[in-house]
Amino acid sequence: MGKLEGKTAIVTGAASGIGAAIAKRLAAEGASVCVSDVREQGARDVAAALGGAAIAVAADVAKEDAVRELVDAAVSRFGRLDVLVNNAGIGEKDVPIEEKPAAAWQRVIDTNLSSVFYGIKHGARAMKAGGRGGVIVNISSILGSVGFRGAPAYVAAKHGVQGLTRAAALELAPAGIRVVAVQPAFIHTPLVTAEMEAAVLALHPIGRLGEAEEVAALVAFLASGEAGFVTGAGYLIDGGYTAQ
Repeated sequence: MGKLEGKTAIVTGAASGIGAAIAKRLAAEGASVCVSDVREQGARDVAAALGGAAIAVAADVAKEDAVRELVDAAVSRFGRLDVLVNNAGIGEKDVPIEEKPAAAWQRVIDTNLSSVFYGIKHGARAMKAGGRGGVIVNISSILGSVGFRGAPAYVAAKHGVQGLTRAAALELAPAGIRVVAVQPAFIHTPLVTAEMEAAVLALHPIGRLGEAEEVAALVAFLASGEAGFVTGAGYLIDGGYTAQ
């Protein structure tokens, strides 16, 4: 029996990369998974590959109504919500800070930080209604702990995710809802180009970038009963990046 047998989960940004790997791992651990992404066909493809009770729901998590509808759709289909993984996010173009348009800043904040708040808000609502507690895993970044040139909005958003995780964990603990963050370094995904990898590889003392499946393994542990005493913190998976 898997670590998540009989549980249900939502994974946002799950059409590819880390999100797809998380959805696959949670399903392998026995969970019924709602695969969500703004790219509907990509979400459908991942859900179809999972088989079983997996479903796909298109959602733009930068909009609260979309997150509310996503949570409600998952509960309607599965009858409960046990695990929510707030994974969806976008990168940021390197533009001098004095030239960065406010709209570009806001788009990153809405997608990478406000979406996590919406997920916690509506995930907690569903979990409280179910009366069984639950786990919310926020995919943050090493850039929630350190800075990075050329990405002020991304760094600010990920630092915000760390603080939001702590605050939500304190508030939701009495309801049996654990809230944790996972902080990957640079991971082999479609977002990391060969040029980018060449630029950042040396920043990882372990000598390579991470794999999405490694992040998914940590998420599966944190979502399981084996991590029942774990809440309110961020967990680095960074090949030694932040140890320097």
